[in-house]
Amino acid sequence: MRRVVTVLIILQVMSSLYIWTPSMGAPPENSARAAVLMEVESGRVLYEKNPHEKLPMASTTKIMTAILAIENTHPSDVVKISPQASGIEGSSLYLVAGEELTMEQLLYGLMLRSGNDAATAIAEHIAGSVEDFAMMMNKKARELGAMNTNFMNPHGLHHEQHYTTAYDLALISAYAMKNSTFREIVSTRYHRIPWQDQPWDRVLMNKNALLWDYKGANGIKTGYTKAARRCLASAALRDGMQLVAVVLNCQPWFEDSAAILDYGFREYQMTPLFSQGERVGSIPVKNGFKKEVELIVKDDISVPLTDEEREQVSITLKHPESLRAPVTANTRVGTINISLGNNFTLSKDIYTASDVRENSFTSNLQRIIRQWMSNTWDILFPSP
Repeated sequence: MRRVVTVLIILQVMSSLYIWTPSMGAPPENSARAAVLMEVESGRVLYEKNPHEKLPMASTTKIMTAILAIENTHPSDVVKISPQASGIEGSSLYLVAGEELTMEQLLYGLMLRSGNDAATAIAEHIAGSVEDFAMMMNKKARELGAMNTNFMNPHGLHHEQHYTTAYDLALISAYAMKNSTFREIVSTRYHRIPWQDQPWDRVLMNKNALLWDYKGANGIKTGYTKAARRCLASAALRDGMQLVAVVLNCQPWFEDSAAILDYGFREYQMTPLFSQGERVGSIPVKNGFKKEVELIVKDDISVPLTDEEREQVSITLKHPESLRAPVTANTRVGTINISLGNNFTLSKDIYTASDVRENSFTSNLQRIIRQWMSNTWDILFPSP
């Protein structure tokens, strides 16, 4: 049997931190076939338009390629370019068969210049083939909850079975933006990498115009094919709130993405609910020297809320009715669930705050025997 405890949080103190507005503003108009705005830490969707429609994604594919490369290789790994990689069509770094670059250099070429040759070289280096790398991409997508996405290649050149949704791409983008190496790369405007047999370097310029024109912009990837049209996953950070906006099949991609991001920053504020190590409840302990053990969260917990929503947050603790001693500190014992009716739920793990020793005849006898043996040893064999 598990116990469920529900607490309504009235955020009266925090309400003084924000300016009250009488009602939520209208969602942004845009020409995207599908769009999603997501806050990265909580995963909350703040705006959506046809979020689950399956559509081609073009070079926004490379977000997944990059994060798999970061997680499965070292930046200094040397990659030798194959004839297959150097000969791939579309946007290119003009890599030459036999040329060698580091993984870090290829990642900058992948995300700033959108090199399809870099994507292919990365895939072959990690998985041995484009096909096997696509299997890795799909496995990772399922792990992230992107259930309506299917990858056939690492670059995004059109294939009928290569698709995503605005929601899935936002999930993937939000995951990637939590990685510091990824954030560093996609927020870079210019970068140089070597150009074998040339007297100059390759000078890469990021294709994401928002990095120059939008306050707080810090990523992430453009994409275009005739079938997909213009696609953009963009990101911006303001006042501690990291947003990701995805637009698929959107001609004014930068303008519409900026409007969607503006909407998020205007209508929502990151609202702190719990601090790292904060007590959120307790559980009775049977046969322990303490009658109960406190429960804590290990990380800060904040969610994006409108002014109206700050008084509507519901907190539910889910954990066993009791624990039996001994109890070890930092043991996961359940979850804290933060919800706004049926619109949003965020679950985080909760942990025991301290040890609780067992209080029973057997445990006390064992403790006495251990203490006696320790004292006897010190008498018989004193330290010099």
